[in-house]
Amino acid sequence: MAELAAALEHANLPALVPVLFQLTGDRKWLQDPYRPTRSRGMDDNDSGGFSPQVAAEIKAAALEAVAAHDAGTAPAVPVPTGAALVELLELANGETVPPEYADMVAEDNGFEVVPPRVAPPTDIDAIIIGAGVSGMLAAIKLREAGIEHVVLEKNDDVGGCWLENIYPGAGVDTPSYLYSYSFVPRAWSTHFGKRDEVEQYLRDVADEYDLRKVIRFGTEVVSADYDPETASWTVRTQDGEELTASVLISATGALNRPKIPPIPGLDTFHGPIFHTATWPDRLDLAGKRVAVVGTGASAMQVVPAIAGTVARLAVFQRSPQWVAPNDVYFTEVDNAVHLLMERIPFYRRWYRTRLAWNFNDRVHPTLQVDPEWEHSDRSVNAANDGHRRVFTRYLESELEGRPDLVEKALPDYPPFGKRMLLDNGWYATLRRDNVDLVAEGVAEITPTGLRGTDGTGAEVDVIILATGFHTHRYLYPMQITGRSGKTLAETWGPENAHAHLGITVPDFPNLFITCGPGTALGHGGSFITVAECQIHYIVDLLVTMAERNLRAVEVLPGVEEDYMRRHDEAHSQMLWTHPGMTNWYRNAAGRVVSTMPWRIIDYWRMTREADLDQYQVEPRVQPALEDASR
Repeated sequence: MAELAAALEHANLPALVPVLFQLTGDRKWLQDPYRPTRSRGMDDNDSGGFSPQVAAEIKAAALEAVAAHDAGTAPAVPVPTGAALVELLELANGETVPPEYADMVAEDNGFEVVPPRVAPPTDIDAIIIGAGVSGMLAAIKLREAGIEHVVLEKNDDVGGCWLENIYPGAGVDTPSYLYSYSFVPRAWSTHFGKRDEVEQYLRDVADEYDLRKVIRFGTEVVSADYDPETASWTVRTQDGEELTASVLISATGALNRPKIPPIPGLDTFHGPIFHTATWPDRLDLAGKRVAVVGTGASAMQVVPAIAGTVARLAVFQRSPQWVAPNDVYFTEVDNAVHLLMERIPFYRRWYRTRLAWNFNDRVHPTLQVDPEWEHSDRSVNAANDGHRRVFTRYLESELEGRPDLVEKALPDYPPFGKRMLLDNGWYATLRRDNVDLVAEGVAEITPTGLRGTDGTGAEVDVIILATGFHTHRYLYPMQITGRSGKTLAETWGPENAHAHLGITVPDFPNLFITCGPGTALGHGGSFITVAECQIHYIVDLLVTMAERNLRAVEVLPGVEEDYMRRHDEAHSQMLWTHPGMTNWYRNAAGRVVSTMPWRIIDYWRMTREADLDQYQVEPRVQPALEDASR
């Protein structure tokens, strides 16, 4: 036990206290002085705010409880649910947690095991487009349900955006232990997974679940047409091949097709010019003069990663971003932590649960517009204004002595108006002698450089476009044609996509979309959580179709209209409609297209069970006509 005792010095104590109660059943661990303090912001709060004496007592008790467990003592409370689980949630997080979270946490933690629904023998089969996070998940869950399927993937391996985005610094801004499937844990090497490890994780999942045998790599889909006579989809690939199935599931993601802005002179530049998502192999930037266009999430990762290599770096910023501090962005996860997760029952579950609370719905109430708030130009409510003060103080401290950078880098719109970014050395990079922050958009690209909208020029050897993706053009550039002969692009227009639950659209029977309109997370959290909700809903609906011998389901127009009305009304009361900024969440008309207005718990409940009353259904076998003599 000596190794475990040493490892406990690295424990997250707020995650350890509920473990103690589960192992021992002693209610003293639910009371002071063993109740941790509330985390500040998104801090891990490893110490829990405990005194050294109390911390030592907790660790010693944990060591003793694990020893008893190893000796055969069963946990006193192995499956806390309901009110008992809420009590532990509040203990671990040091604050009130609404009771409605109990069911979701119980399922995510494995305290409540929901056996997968299995379809009876059926002719239903599916084509899944994409072998990224959602496509792989769909394949795993369809196999569990006993539904035949094939995955069509344009690349030569799994991973989706994590396979494609190889730019320096690429990684997640969601904690590693949260950015993973709930049923496939990993001993992550860093607190925030970098691209290579995230891609390896997905490859490992593909191996563990033997997914490659149902994936056809190097197969790009160009179109799909629904045939109402056969109630089936015919999918055409770039190579001219046709495949047919009763169900079509799109898992192409929203960050799939790079967006290149129509900058004058784009084709005239004499050197390398490329989007971050198409980073050239073996590119050598050593000693080069480089320009980065954009200061969003990709730019914030690229710029610190290359600043020490290039001779000079010009960063063209159309709009500054809010940046939150994070002490462990680059920190490796100590092997002691891996040992704790392997050896201490329930510890991994509580560690993940705390991350989920801190990074998911905790901030959501602070994003609601207070119509009485008197400082609506800078924030949307008092709590949001408090966030502004915290992030502003952090910016000013990081850029102390550089009022020029403070002026350029400080946003004038409310925090969380764009997805919050974590400081990965961004401010420190801006202070470098070889880095110039140009607070201008790009007006023109010349054969030898760029010119900003206010006239600032930069002569460079390489231009990197960190300009985002076609986030409003879902399933682009595929042509998806529905029952009436109308395409999705015609139904939605260029940037006004809509779908019931972000999953399904009238006139497109048996078509289901993952990462669809209105399902991106603007308030934080892991999209994998949302993907698991969506796939759960889709599989539930398909199994129900098989049980009831249905050949097609199509969401009723009124159902989708009601959902979108509620979606848009919820957004009208939220931060992302604030006029003080632009973001990729909303379209040119101001409608929020991409982001979910709901808390994750709300969406989880919405997708627990598919309601056939919301669908027009077609039986596989038409009822026999009644005897005319009756």
